[in-house]
Amino acid sequence: MNEQEEYKIIVDNVYKNFNVYMDKANTIKEKLLFLFSRNKKQKREVLKGINLKIKKGEVVALIGTNGSGKSTLLKLLTKIIYPNKGKIETEGKLTSLLELGAGFHPDFSGRENIYFNASIFGLTKKEIDERLEDIIEFSELRDFIDNPVRTYSSGMYMRLAFSVAINVNADILLIDEILSVGDEHFQNKCFEKMKDLKKEGKTMVFVTHSMAAVRGLCDRTVWLCEGKIKMDGQTNQVVDEYIKATK
Repeated sequence: MNEQEEYKIIVDNVYKNFNVYMDKANTIKEKLLFLFSRNKKQKREVLKGINLKIKKGEVVALIGTNGSGKSTLLKLLTKIIYPNKGKIETEGKLTSLLELGAGFHPDFSGRENIYFNASIFGLTKKEIDERLEDIIEFSELRDFIDNPVRTYSSGMYMRLAFSVAINVNADILLIDEILSVGDEHFQNKCFEKMKDLKKEGKTMVFVTHSMAAVRGLCDRTVWLCEGKIKMDGQTNQVVDEYIKATK
């Protein structure tokens, strides 16, 4: 088996930095103070030489404190942003839930947004037609599906976004912390669905602060700390060390 066949995701020596502008002025006094030092910026290195390989069918958690680089790495995998150095390869159709309601138009109805959002993931109208009832059924939003999504609560957004994402039949599913939104019933339903997808051999990368969710779903966990991989291994071992270090 060659490398391209064995791995669904390859992250090779990836660095990512952002420019943080230090002289943003909010008041007249600040504007006067910063008048002669505009555009002063500081480079913030978020990821520092990340190497990661994920095999087909692996469900991998990314854990770490806020600012450790988890969500940045997930965005790099989706090609929303690109590394300053290094390369990322993904093999197969990819879908993601990174920001609540990303890809939704607030004035469109839930039904219209299903078509809009699913088309972004590459589905044809015919394919969406075939899956529409499954998406609505899973979301439990049938009574609201023709209302504008700007009238939805954050939990309803999550229901709709998750329902679309799991029905595009992707090879790789990337999920950020959004599953912490909404009621316990639907969160449990989502985790059960993710377990089903795991049994089907889907590859998943999961960012969360819930160690119970990590233990329940992921066989492998990657702990990021200050932009570097501190530990990568069997979930219970990594989570135990992470909890010790963050107490």
